[in-house]
Amino acid sequence: MGVRQAQYPDLDGRVVVITGGSRGIGAETARAFARQGAAVAVLGRDEAALTAVAEELRAEGARALGLVADCTDAAALGSAAARIGRDLGPVSVLAAFAGGDGYPVSTVHETEEHWRAVLDGNLTATFLTVRAFLPGLLVRGGGSIVTMASTAGRLPGGSSAAYATAKAGVLMFTRHLALEVADEGVRVNAVAPGAVRTERTAARMPPEVQAAVAAAHPLGRLGEPVDIASAALFLASDASSWITGQTLDVSGGRIML
Repeated sequence: MGVRQAQYPDLDGRVVVITGGSRGIGAETARAFARQGAAVAVLGRDEAALTAVAEELRAEGARALGLVADCTDAAALGSAAARIGRDLGPVSVLAAFAGGDGYPVSTVHETEEHWRAVLDGNLTATFLTVRAFLPGLLVRGGGSIVTMASTAGRLPGGSSAAYATAKAGVLMFTRHLALEVADEGVRVNAVAPGAVRTERTAARMPPEVQAAVAAAHPLGRLGEPVDIASAALFLASDASSWITGQTLDVSGGRIML
């Protein structure tokens, strides 16, 4: 299925940072920004995958970096921010997309280790990522931050309680931060996907399960990474210049149930 993305001329030449950019939604979002003429830095933990994404973007004519950085490591994020500033220039857009591990675990079988890992990997990682790049946006007097939430943070459902709690925390963090920095010219919004057919989802979810999950969404299909990338483009662009502190549900209508 092809999705025709809108053009946002104001994104041309901007420097965009995308965490969780090695594959899936993050990598597709990097491609989407590069097609708009943006310079793109992708961050993540898989060096080979990050290198492949960056090389792909450069082959298409974009300025691009692939940097290894664990988003739960403040020092690694600080080093990445400094490198991006030197090599690409001041950051205008931050897509804090690192996270995951939303698969079901019943609370009675939840372990402390898994609970802490999921909250760190989703909520703390979002905070640390923002903390690394927000000062630069404030110095510039503007910019856009897009965080990665989930329908799991909006409705009780099939994820673990840890994941749902982490994503609900991302939503409140997004709103709180948006209010803090609105008068500094920085907008902060969240995108909340439903079930998306990433490489990992396709590998872990048999076709019959994919069909059942798709049927639970009013529009009758799973999301694709490009659906989320298109939402991120809109939220980052001047087309949404009077929108902040909001959650854009990209979930095939699932959130209205």
